[in-house]
Amino acid sequence: MSSISFIKSTYGIVRGLRAAAKNVVQHRQWKPICNVSTNSTRSDVSEMEISAFEGKILRLIRKEIQYALDYSPPSPHIPEFGAFKVDERPGEQFIRLHRKYGETEDVKVEVTMFDGSVPFKKAGDDSDNEDGMKLHITLIVDIFKRGSINVLEFVCSAWPDNIEIRKVFTRGLEQTKDRPYLGPDFKELDDEMQNSLYDFLGARGVDDNLAVFLHRYTANKDKVEYVRWMEKVYPYFQKSRS
Repeated sequence: MSSISFIKSTYGIVRGLRAAAKNVVQHRQWKPICNVSTNSTRSDVSEMEISAFEGKILRLIRKEIQYALDYSPPSPHIPEFGAFKVDERPGEQFIRLHRKYGETEDVKVEVTMFDGSVPFKKAGDDSDNEDGMKLHITLIVDIFKRGSINVLEFVCSAWPDNIEIRKVFTRGLEQTKDRPYLGPDFKELDDEMQNSLYDFLGARGVDDNLAVFLHRYTANKDKVEYVRWMEKVYPYFQKSRS
């Protein structure tokens, strides 16, 4: 199953949960009544219906967990990539990589999960299939010089097979300024400066190979977090029915 296929498949359970929740809310609303007997009857029916909807949610979650584990099981966490240590940040929407470079630098990379996409078509392909989208990941690369009070920060895009620098600027370690000057758009710099900055990052391991790794890793983290989310939600509906 491709990354895009898995992401789309997660919407099925969410749609089912939303529909069931909407019905529960609708049936929880009180309506004017004429006598206590009718009120009691309607309350009993409403509680039965709510229980049925919660049972449906439980069945949907069980089914989705089983499908995810049987047909698209997550892979084990990969703790390293090259010189980088990988912190998977369980339950969060980003990961963090860290390494030392030489005797004086620390490099930290914060990586979002998939946060966008752009249309992409292969040459001669006019169809609207899954291969027509490129997923996007944002990288914040911080380079710390030991003894310095500033950080050199890169804002990058990681596409499926390449890194693209968007911004380069310096900031204080404490980020005290609300709106620091972020420098010119990277594409406004002359070509030699752009190439030099790509080489600078590449020497520290932030290169196209890292982009390929991060797309694989993020696709797997999507699966891990999705199953983790369902496993956390499931017990709530079990308790509400007890």
